[in-house]
Amino acid sequence: MNTLMRWIGIAVVIFIAAPLVIVVPMSFSTAASLQFPPPGYSWGYYQQFFSDPSWLRPAWNSIYIATMNTLLTMALVVPATFALVRHKFWGKSFANLMMMMPMAVPHIVMAVGYYSYFGELKLVHSKLGVILAHTCLSVPITFLVLSANLKGFDLTLERAARSLGATPGQVFRHITLPILKPGLAISALFAFIQSFDETVVAIFISGRDAETLPRKMFDSIREEADPVIAVISTLLFAVVFAGLIAPSLIKGLRRMAKGTPSK
Repeated sequence: MNTLMRWIGIAVVIFIAAPLVIVVPMSFSTAASLQFPPPGYSWGYYQQFFSDPSWLRPAWNSIYIATMNTLLTMALVVPATFALVRHKFWGKSFANLMMMMPMAVPHIVMAVGYYSYFGELKLVHSKLGVILAHTCLSVPITFLVLSANLKGFDLTLERAARSLGATPGQVFRHITLPILKPGLAISALFAFIQSFDETVVAIFISGRDAETLPRKMFDSIREEADPVIAVISTLLFAVVFAGLIAPSLIKGLRRMAKGTPSK
């Protein structure tokens, strides 16, 4: 049984990673469009990406919008999660439902709604409009992750600190926050990824000045299938891979610095 599950796991990993076998070589292609296998290899499209403002501007827009979305989402979700998980009040079920509603509604429906509503507020084709829309979409997944962490929190630790004379602020800084730090970090990461990867809403409400990278990639595929798309995909994969191995690498370096062999 263990051998069967191991082979199933390997098959799933191969299935998920298979597109990278195609995308990464195509990013070094000399072809004029997306073509596999590549007729030749060069760094030309990497140079084009890092020197072309029409690609760099959406990339920086996406980073800026995703960062501001993450900060705003966390500022809204953290107090809301504490209120919904730890307190009882009238309308709590309805509040829970509203927190999860953006996850249940198709993004195309949300995009049409944002386009109509933000149009009246003069927020269409602006970075602020995209940030606000992405924040609404990021709230459900951030709330789910953080509420799961908060529900598993041992309240006796806070009670013990309070019984020893700690103020609510001291309890939060020295007890609650350090324990919830991994959950907060994961919630913020999900909010960032949700915004950075979102395409449908961006197509509707982002204009030239607020164009995001996913929208630029979508427009490029629709018009000419620019191989720069493969470059961006490869770079994003490299960033994710670096983020995955970074903790293990740092841990190994710390062990080496202490003179302790890795297990």
